[in-house]
Amino acid sequence: MTPTNRAVLITGASRGIGAACAHAFASRGDRVAIHYSSDASAAQQVLNSLPGDGHVVVQGDLRDPAAVRAFVDQAATHLGGIDVLVNNAGVFFSHPIQSATYEQWQQAWSDTLGVNLTGAANASWCALQHMPRTGGSRIVNVGSRGAFRGEPDSPAYGASKAAIVAFGQSIAKALAPEGIAVTTLAPGFVETDMAKDHLEGETGREIRAQSPFNRVATPQELAAAIVFLASAEAEWASGAVLDFNGASYLRM
Repeated sequence: MTPTNRAVLITGASRGIGAACAHAFASRGDRVAIHYSSDASAAQQVLNSLPGDGHVVVQGDLRDPAAVRAFVDQAATHLGGIDVLVNNAGVFFSHPIQSATYEQWQQAWSDTLGVNLTGAANASWCALQHMPRTGGSRIVNVGSRGAFRGEPDSPAYGASKAAIVAFGQSIAKALAPEGIAVTTLAPGFVETDMAKDHLEGETGREIRAQSPFNRVATPQELAAAIVFLASAEAEWASGAVLDFNGASYLRM
């Protein structure tokens, strides 16, 4: 892949996968908008660490449609448009149907779908208003293997990730005539702060053993895959879901 100079908006980019994506795109010469929800200090640290210039930090709660429109517009104004949107931000709450209270159940579904699905859908609509229709624009959604294998302790998470696959395929068909490709990456566990508690002790050993490589992914590995899916070379992958779980969950 050759160096580029694109405008890239990454949601949830103050840490983990999003921060790794910010570094990967910036290292190729792209200008990056680092979105965060609540940790301004972490987002600023990511900004300060990026190579190149022209980057910006934007803030907004993905559950709030007005906030989504505001931060996407802010990113587009600073970057001079949007060529690539990475819908990376996500939340995960434990709420087993057997033990969660009704109040906990309702809150988990509201917050999870609000960020993982509706927030991503709204960010996509808003970003589209700033994307050139001359070909080459990209939307990459970060899904999960949980969309296919089920998430018994967090059914809202599994449902949101299954829905983002369907959403991505739907808009892939809608936007192809305008030269915009849409793909979804479906990882397993990744070495991030969000997964830290799960990856400790015996539970962590069991999770790593799910893959024949006996490990989980790094954020940098996901970032490399996302950069490829956002590249000019990956246009023909539009509508596809890339399983990215180290053979820990295989499906036809």
